[in-house]
Amino acid sequence: EDYETVEPIYETLPGWDTSTVGITEHKDLPTAALAYIKRIEVLTGTPVDIISTGPDRAETIILRHPFAI
Repeated sequence: EDYETVEPIYETLPGWDTSTVGITEHKDLPTAALAYIKRIEVLTGTPVDIISTGPDRAETIILRHPFAI
């Protein structure tokens, strides 16, 4: 199979020292968290639509409705 020859690429990104639990606004996330999300978008070629910042439904940041056209 093709996946047997795949080699992982590890990338280290800066972390953040503050908790993101309960944050409900994109602009309130730590700068390093925003950079992490942006890197995921670049690597996957797909925009991030929703960010969960905790276990409760209210602890969610909706950047773009996932079913919007």
